[in-house]
Amino acid sequence: MPDEKLAKAIGSKVRRDILHILYKKENVSVHEIADTLKITESSASKNLKLLYYLGFVKFKLVHPEKFYSLKIKEIKELFVVYDKIVKKLK
Repeated sequence: MPDEKLAKAIGSKVRRDILHILYKKENVSVHEIADTLKITESSASKNLKLLYYLGFVKFKLVHPEKFYSLKIKEIKELFVVYDKIVKKLK
């Protein structure tokens, strides 16, 4: 169900952080995401793969790397609201 896909995508802090990175910037490599989040490339890849299969991200292959961006542009609207809520909670 679509609502379960959204819950799964944003139910993990790592996946939320990845989506937030892709909200801020397009065509981001696994290496850059891993470095930014201070996680392993394996963890970044695993979470990106899930986000891909859920339909939230897309990638382009520029051998030997994949570069990710948001597939669902409306997720940007979600993060605009998310950022406002987080600021109010501080």
